[in-house]
Amino acid sequence: MSDSDLGGLRERAANGDRDAVDQLVELAGERGDLGELRQLAENGNADAAAQLVELATELGDMVELRRLADRGDRDAADQLVELATERADVGELRRLADGGNRDAADALSELTEEQDESE
Repeated sequence: MSDSDLGGLRERAANGDRDAVDQLVELAGERGDLGELRQLAENGNADAAAQLVELATELGDMVELRRLADRGDRDAADQLVELATERADVGELRRLADGGNRDAADALSELTEEQDESE
């Protein structure tokens, strides 16, 4: 898709064309365009928000997942806990647990237990 076609699609989306918004979400996901997805999600598009979480997870983008989780996105928080657990990121799990995330607290407890056993 050319830049002018993409610009036209964005203009249609800005004017309330639901099909154009759906196309933008799909294209942004295919292109791996976090910025476009972020903008669409911030405009209230749930599909863009879900695609943003999925893409950030695929990329291992802890910063984006943290930003989304801190804004209340439960799916992003779940993915952040999963990635932090896989990476044995005690600091991130502690931050999430301190913020009330029960899954992070459980993962932190298990990880700490495993580390104690290996010492």
